[in-house]
Amino acid sequence: MTKSILMIGQSNMAGRGFLNDVPTICNERIQMLRNGRWQMMAEPINYDRPTAGVGLAGSFAAMWCMENEDDNIGLIPCAEGGSALDDWAVDKTLYKHAVCQARFAMQDSELLGILWHQGENDGFGGNYQTYYEKLQVLVNQLRKDLHAEKVPFVIGALGDYLGKSGFGLNCTEYEMVNQELFRFAKEQKHTYFVTAAGLTSNPDGIHLNAVSQRKFGIRYYEAFSKKKHIITPLENETEILDACINRPHTKGEELYLQMLNFSFDKITYEEFVCPPA
Repeated sequence: MTKSILMIGQSNMAGRGFLNDVPTICNERIQMLRNGRWQMMAEPINYDRPTAGVGLAGSFAAMWCMENEDDNIGLIPCAEGGSALDDWAVDKTLYKHAVCQARFAMQDSELLGILWHQGENDGFGGNYQTYYEKLQVLVNQLRKDLHAEKVPFVIGALGDYLGKSGFGLNCTEYEMVNQELFRFAKEQKHTYFVTAAGLTSNPDGIHLNAVSQRKFGIRYYEAFSKKKHIITPLENETEILDACINRPHTKGEELYLQMLNFSFDKITYEEFVCPPA
């Protein structure tokens, strides 16, 4: 049976990492919900904008596959770039859409976890002061609506590159948001916090770059699988990523990669149908 993961939040959950900056994750056992069916995962997974790119879910799923050999994992992408916490209120469209997608996926999958990353749009104007209470309402209702009372809810910190440049310049209260996220994780059952320490951004100053997204994904998985807070970067993150991503491909995966190369005009039709030995 497919195991599934719900992805919610704003653009750093959707992913804005540059696609060509990291190796492609190609794994037949990682699927994504698109057009009402499970499809083989391809990035961008969470296509909320034309600028969508690498997010944390790909390496999270690759880690899961490395440690779980008998099942598939399905990603349910519902993050929305630029969304504030108020946009996720239980009577708003984003919340309703996420519940609808998760319920649809749960017809033939078991929901294992919920991944949340949001806060840049609440990192100014004193919004951190009500962040905890609003997130608590959201999470409590989500658990009830999805019958997911004990499902791990994993939340990631905002990057410490914020408030310095580019689009992140106005996010001057990110540290206060992080304090509320950590307090929430410590006080709520089945909820786990993930540090963003040492992660870096794209030149825009607000979105995690592709390499950082890959690292963030394995930190999320560590929190999810070990059911503990990750408050410092993991040791040997590069080696861990290499082990879960750079694995031998199956024949089906090799064919899929060749199809991508042909579709993007990187090889000819003749090279596609008669690849070199």
